[in-house]
Amino acid sequence: MAQNNNQTETATFGGGCFWCTEAVFESVKGVTNVVSGYSGGTVKNPAYREVTTGTTGHAEVVQISFNPVVVSYRQLLQIFFATHDPTTLNRQGADVGTQYRSVIFYHSAQQKADAREIISLLTSERVFDAPIVTQLEAAMPFYKAEAYHQEYFQNNPSQPYCRVVINPKVAKFRKEFAEWLKQ
Repeated sequence: MAQNNNQTETATFGGGCFWCTEAVFESVKGVTNVVSGYSGGTVKNPAYREVTTGTTGHAEVVQISFNPVVVSYRQLLQIFFATHDPTTLNRQGADVGTQYRSVIFYHSAQQKADAREIISLLTSERVFDAPIVTQLEAAMPFYKAEAYHQEYFQNNPSQPYCRVVINPKVAKFRKEFAEWLKQ
């Protein structure tokens, strides 16, 4: 039986500001689409101005479409953990609040098992100096962020936040995962 090379799966990760996470995953071989948005909250169709208050319960996340024949979910998890700090509760750098929490919204029992296994492995290998606080939750409704948030890094490379915060994360990905860069 021939293998379908066009199959697509979904991953949803929150690693602080979605601009950073989106910029990293847009460069990953096998990733076909990355959308910035919100998940994990109680308000339907939240707007950015609401989410930034921290009162809606949503996290800034990216929803990633990927071809598992090209890149595995486990590989995406490894990139996710290497390109943000999963040890800081409700914060990434200067971005503070529950909307910036480290979170994985799994879409299947296998994704949940893979995430647990990677977290356990990173913990046992003492990759980080502090405990991993990444939340692991079943996928919840995903709401696409406003248009100006999509491909933010790509569209605003000289913006100070992009130069100071996003550039180092993208550079780290390119250095540590060169084999996973799109050609």
